[in-house]
Parts: sequence; structure tokens; C-alpha cells
Amino acid sequence: MNFDEADALNETIRAIGIRHRALAIAALAPLGIHPGHKLLLLELESEGPRTQAQLAAASGYEPPTITMSVRQLESAGLVLRRPSPTDGRATIVELTDKGRALLPRLRSAWHAVAEQTVGGLASTPFEHLTEVLIDLAGSLAATDAATTDNPHFSSRSQTDETRPKQSKRPPKKPFAG
Repeated sequence: MNFDEADALNETIRAIGIRHRALAIAALAPLGIHPGHKLLLLELESEGPRTQAQLAAASGYEPPTITMSVRQLESAGLVLRRPSPTDGRATIVELTDKGRALLPRLRSAWHAVAEQTVGGLASTPFEHLTEVLIDLAGSLAATDAATTDNPHFSSRSQTDETRPKQSKRPPKKPFAG
């Protein structure tokens, strides 16, 4: 790959990220949440009550980011925080009835983001695109990039056979909105 090809690839991936995030923010804003909140709400739905440390590990976000996001979700009445009965240092986070009631609308909004994202594809079948993106995410997760800003890759719809191998280092990223 020459420089022009590398530059085109890198700029395309950057533009996709920016545009997808904008779609996600616009779709979730009417629900009073943002993309980072979506991740935490679905994790709580899937796994049940979790400590903030468990949420940080599952999401790839730093603990202070989780604390801030959980406070926002608690202020909105979507989650409840309580002390851990077994660890005085830990806080348990769980969905409230209002949080559970929001999940169908959240899933619908997230589905709409995916539909908008691929709606204009003319020559690439959706299945092929998903395969390529999973392969790319796995390839990036497997690299030992010299950064601590490694996004967490997770797809709830993947099987063990198609899920990319995670790096040995726990991925962390600052929350951006």
C-alpha cells in the first residue's frame, strides 16, 4: 500500500467514525442518553446488577468516566446505585423500572442508526460489510499499539467463532460525550 492509499483508508475510517457517532448522538438524544449510556444500559440489562468496576471492565471506559455516566443515568432515574453488601468500597449499579422501560426505545433507536449507516450501500452486501468490519476490528484489537486509548470491541450478536480475540491488555478509552 502506498501513502495515498494509506491516507485514503485512514481518512475514510476517521470519517465513518465521525458520521456514525453523529447519527448515534442524534438518535439517542430524544431518549435523554448518549452512546456511552447505551453501552452501560445494555450491559446492565444483559448481566444484571454490576459494580462500577465491572462496568468499567466491560465497557473499556476508565472508572472516573463510569462514575460520571452512572451519576447521569441515576439523575435521569434510569439506574440506581447502592453500596455493595460484601465490599464497602464497591458500588452496585442496577436498572430501575424506568431504565428497563427505556430499553425497547433504545433498541429501536440503535437499530435505526444501523439502518441509516448501511442504507445507502449500493455495491456491498450487508453480510460482507459486517464480515469485513469484524475482521478489521479484530485485527486492530490484536495489535499492540503504543497507546492506552484502545477502544473496546464487543458485539453481542457474535458467536465465539466470529468474535475477534481481545488483546491481553484491558482496553480503556476516555468517554467523549
